[in-house]
Amino acid sequence: MKRYRQFITLFLLPAIEVLGIIAYLILLYGFHNWFFADAVIVVAILFGCIDQVRDAIVALIHRQFALDYIALLAITTGLISGEFLVAAVIVLMLAGGEALEKYAVSRAKKSLTALTSRIPDSVLLWKDNDIGKKVKISEVAVGEQIFVRKGEVIPLDGILVSEDGMADESSLTGEPYEMEKLLGDQIRSGTINIRRPMIVRVTQSDKDSTYRKIIDMVRQAQEAQSPLVRIADRYSSIFTLVTLLLAGAAYLVSGNIHHVLAVLVIATPCPLILATPIALIGGMNALARRKVIVKTLSSIETLSRVTDIMFDKTGTITLGKPQVSGVIIKNKKYTENQILAMSEAIERNSLHPFAKAIVMEARSRTVKHLVARGVSEKIGYGILGTIDNHHYVLSKVKESVGYGIELREGRRRIAVIQFEDRIKPESRKILSQLHAWGLHLSIFTGDKKETAQEVVKSLGLDIDIKTECTPQDKMNGIKHLRQLGRVTAMVGDGINDAPALASADVGMVFSNEEQTAASEAADLVFLGGSFSVVLESLTIARRTIAIALQSIWVGIGLSIIGMILAALGMIPPLLGAFIQEAIDVSVIFNALRASR
Repeated sequence: MKRYRQFITLFLLPAIEVLGIIAYLILLYGFHNWFFADAVIVVAILFGCIDQVRDAIVALIHRQFALDYIALLAITTGLISGEFLVAAVIVLMLAGGEALEKYAVSRAKKSLTALTSRIPDSVLLWKDNDIGKKVKISEVAVGEQIFVRKGEVIPLDGILVSEDGMADESSLTGEPYEMEKLLGDQIRSGTINIRRPMIVRVTQSDKDSTYRKIIDMVRQAQEAQSPLVRIADRYSSIFTLVTLLLAGAAYLVSGNIHHVLAVLVIATPCPLILATPIALIGGMNALARRKVIVKTLSSIETLSRVTDIMFDKTGTITLGKPQVSGVIIKNKKYTENQILAMSEAIERNSLHPFAKAIVMEARSRTVKHLVARGVSEKIGYGILGTIDNHHYVLSKVKESVGYGIELREGRRRIAVIQFEDRIKPESRKILSQLHAWGLHLSIFTGDKKETAQEVVKSLGLDIDIKTECTPQDKMNGIKHLRQLGRVTAMVGDGINDAPALASADVGMVFSNEEQTAASEAADLVFLGGSFSVVLESLTIARRTIAIALQSIWVGIGLSIIGMILAALGMIPPLLGAFIQEAIDVSVIFNALRASR
């Protein structure tokens, strides 16, 4: 049904109008057949304005204002005054303008369409140690095994059944990560198999997969309406009032209905309904190219007005990827490499930042790969696993100042692995720029006061900081700012930031694990760790809204000038139609600048 509607809008209605105008001109000037010429053009007009009549009726039913009223009034005036050709040209311009708008919007959505088209429609099953039949992704059940060739996008989340593999995860993280995978490792949808064919046991259905959730975010954003669209509707009411006043004045002064028609023609269609959606989707497109998923178009408009930004520290201003800084051996029968090998085997599939640091450190040293069985993670306690019939536990070091975890076998301490978290290289520069823009910056963190103050001191900026914050504290901080009338943004990266992200006017999250509650609560999701994307998002949002408002006011200004000249009889109705179309085209192309 949707494709059918698009075909009618893009091709059929403009074609009917063009054929009607050609037939009218042939009958009128070729055969001097006035009656048939008028009948043909009236039929073409009626068919051509089907969409406008339907939209106007729907708007009336929902008690909404619609700019189609001006268009229908102009067409009706053209029919009453006998200016059939003018009325037909208006309808043709409307149909052509709508087709041009749909083309512009589809062009602005190009990056988002590319995102959703990466996942294949079908996949090969793996059964009885051989390649099975090809089925649709949506038909693959949890527990089934799939066969993924080298170079293919992995369509579903799962566990690696093959002995080893290699996955390019840059499409999800925004960083050039080529991760080696071993038997039993987690495989995420949307990543690319870059080594040899692999077999994956599916753990999430298509609708629940990592990459499908990203696609759903994109689709929700494409369907959402921005507050700026509603603002444009308010401008439209004022514009309509000005149009009717000028049309009325033209008739009172001249008594000529053709002057009235010329005024209405130049006011139809209005640039307001073209500029806003194209600019907003263009802005969303520009953000998508920087691996930023915008979940609602309204967040672009709100982000452009932000006055206060609250940051989490770990994973936001700092790398959030602790690095192993040292290994303190407590049991001399083990070497550093043995300790890292055992820890890596247990932590391999954990999502904890310390786990990732251990895995990266172990693989950088090319230590021997061990296999851990019965791995289980207990919140607040640690992670357990069995290696060669020995039971090991990794847990936080209670007496440690700073970052550290200990490896134990039963109650025997084997070693303490120490970590350090560094400030992102670009954090100082980006925060300085945001501060220079006049934005109020604050850091709310769960870290101890001494650790957090060291970070702020190294930044060298005047930033408010609150330490040892619970998720409730962060949310209350946002609520307090909003009560003061401030427009707030929250930048975080973890599940503990979710309440504050949801409470802020705009929530922005660094998310390498797209299924976290933080991603669900945020309005913008950053698929990567570069802190510069915060500044880029603000810059694009401000530029997008500036272009949209520029297009609106330039379009209104040119239309009003044209209407005044038409009211004075200086622009005939037919010329007015072409002038208005030129205004609309210029507005559309200006709005498209937002996607650059």
